[in-house]
Amino acid sequence: MAGMKDLGKLLKTMKPAVVPGEYVFCSLSNEEFPKLDKEPVLFFREREGITVIISKEEAESKSLEYSGVWGMITLSVHSDLHAVGFLAEISRHLAEAGISLNVVSGYYHDHLFVPYGKTGKAMDILESLSGSR
Repeated sequence: MAGMKDLGKLLKTMKPAVVPGEYVFCSLSNEEFPKLDKEPVLFFREREGITVIISKEEAESKSLEYSGVWGMITLSVHSDLHAVGFLAEISRHLAEAGISLNVVSGYYHDHLFVPYGKTGKAMDILESLSGSR
């Protein structure tokens, strides 16, 4: 099933939903990675190390360094990987409100990581964009 590409429809049907929890980004070595107790939300191999997104609790239990705590919002619409302007429009609105954003795009959905303390404000903006408020 193909994802949606129409920007207007994507925005109207994005159905943002907060994923409970506090998340952090960490960089691990190849030796540290297998020592995680729980499977990360995401991992990506970079030249400098393995970036993982894990719960704050997991990072602290392993004494891992992180910078900032993030809330996760999933956009429940099935967006096509070739959709143009969807994340740019979301990013623009969040930036205008002073909310930083890290995005992970999966095959079916986009997942937004915003500073944990601004998750509610980000949801307000997203719901307003989608007309669900």
